[in-house]
Amino acid sequence: MSKKQDSYYFQNFIACAEYSCQAAKLLKETMCRFIPGSLSNRLDEIHKIEHAADIKKHELLNTLVKAFITPIEREDILQMSQCLDNMTDKIEDVLIRIYYNRITNIRPDSLELVELLIRCCDEIRKLMQEFSDFKRSKHLHDHIVQINTLEEDADKLFISCMYRLHSECTDPLEVIAWREIYIYLEKCADACEHVADIVESVIMKNS
Repeated sequence: MSKKQDSYYFQNFIACAEYSCQAAKLLKETMCRFIPGSLSNRLDEIHKIEHAADIKKHELLNTLVKAFITPIEREDILQMSQCLDNMTDKIEDVLIRIYYNRITNIRPDSLELVELLIRCCDEIRKLMQEFSDFKRSKHLHDHIVQINTLEEDADKLFISCMYRLHSECTDPLEVIAWREIYIYLEKCADACEHVADIVESVIMKNS
């Protein structure tokens, strides 16, 4: 396989990570400057990002089907592509749930979770930028550790958010709605960690 063909997969991973960063930033902007009446338009915007990420994923899969030799195992390429796509999907899912649960005000602690998500996505992008050099990179491990740490922080914050929700909120419908939103925000962090896990697995297989 030529170097150009070899790098195609890693460049695709970087592009897909960038879509996740874009989706996370859009989610943060929507929640920080929350206008319930504009949610439909925001959903259209984030869906365009998600759709563009889907196209990138399908382009990679079409290339993978025809490839004779790949830079890493086919299963790892497939899993990486699916997990990166899952990150963007999960971020879109958060906004969808804010919309259909008819949220009128954003709980402040949810913004802390979104900020952690922004940092997770940024670390994933950095990780993907280093991934092509996984046999020699001195930074991959640091990014993996940072992503794992951020995911642990998200878990702790999720528990704190849920505790406050059930302590402070007396409206059962609001509790149900925000439980779902918090759960999906936490799933976003989990999706980021899954990407880091694949990179760690590739390193182990090739060391």
